[in-house]
Amino acid sequence: MPYEVFIALRYLRAKRKQAFISVIAAISIAGVGIGVMALILVLGVMTGFTSDLREKILGTNSHVVISGPGTMIRDYHTIISTITTVPEVIAATPFIICQVMLSSGSSVSGAVMRGVDVPTAPQVIDLHKTLREGSLDLLEQEFDSGEGVKLPGIIIGRELSRMLGVYPGNPVTVISPTGLLSPTGMTPRWKKFMVVGIFESGMYEYDTSIAYVSNANAQSFLKMADEVSGIEIRVRDIYKTAGVVSAIQQRIGPAYQVRDWKEMHRNLYSALKLEKTAMFVILTLIILVAAFSIVATLIMMVTEKHKEIAILKAMGATSGAIQRVFMLQGVIIGCIGTVLGLGLGFVLAYLQNRYQIVALSKDVYYIPALTVKISAMDVCWVAGCAVLISFLATLYPSRQAASLDPAEALRYE
Repeated sequence: MPYEVFIALRYLRAKRKQAFISVIAAISIAGVGIGVMALILVLGVMTGFTSDLREKILGTNSHVVISGPGTMIRDYHTIISTITTVPEVIAATPFIICQVMLSSGSSVSGAVMRGVDVPTAPQVIDLHKTLREGSLDLLEQEFDSGEGVKLPGIIIGRELSRMLGVYPGNPVTVISPTGLLSPTGMTPRWKKFMVVGIFESGMYEYDTSIAYVSNANAQSFLKMADEVSGIEIRVRDIYKTAGVVSAIQQRIGPAYQVRDWKEMHRNLYSALKLEKTAMFVILTLIILVAAFSIVATLIMMVTEKHKEIAILKAMGATSGAIQRVFMLQGVIIGCIGTVLGLGLGFVLAYLQNRYQIVALSKDVYYIPALTVKISAMDVCWVAGCAVLISFLATLYPSRQAASLDPAEALRYE
């Protein structure tokens, strides 16, 4: 062991008359530890929130969406045949989307009606995995209303079901704002559907506003020809969609708009990334405050150990060696605090993920509880910053120690 390390460790083990210095060193370690713990937990929460949000969004939406030059796409069969030749494309499905009103008795709620192609939709979106009651196949069937009328099926979100007071087996009226022009004015187009399923995506916004029907029933209700609003696509790697978008755009031409999930939710993910960066900067201030404690500890130690420093210099120790002794003390304090902070952060993250200590309101947030996902990159950044700040805090006190004149220090001893 180099003697600089030996002396640095010995100085940190304060004797009884130097207990105050030891207390300050312990406070410095605690300060670094608390800062590291707060940083790793907050970054883990932001990472977990972003990951959960991405999973829920991609569970209901596709990886890539194609929309037409107008409001509808007529040659969607040809486009699907073309884009499925792209190697990274797994599957594609057409969809229809429009704004509607749902009513049952005196309850009314606005919603987005999404038409899906029942055979191909499960290959692109994970709607079937979020179903709590019913199945997608029921959308292609008709059901007896009890009044001698056959009703097409519709699947609605859990929260929308509660708001309207309808459940599987109950009829619901769908009203379209694009009505029919009559002598008395615009008459809304409406049709009764039978609720055949309930889905729960985990996102309150979706569960309160989306209703699924088959494409055929959507076209019939809206008096549409064989056309769709767009085409949804599933790719092999969600992080390499930029290349897929470019390949699809080349094949179908510039008349169509091709967007991936990152572009469609750009504002949301940009806000989350900015918030994560801001929290990192703000919480790093805790470690900076602890760094001042390290500076104070080392300055007091230099003052207390001036005699020993002078003796070491008289015995041949160089100024660089003396400086390294006090640098090592600060780095050791930083490393101990970092390890303790990381350990405590990991423990608290495990407890939160296991027992969901901090719960969230589902009507405000996208998730019922905080999920902490600590990435290796975040650990490296936090540990590196903590140790670097601790090292920088040693520069001034260590230079003071290195510049001490042994003759002056021993003159009155």
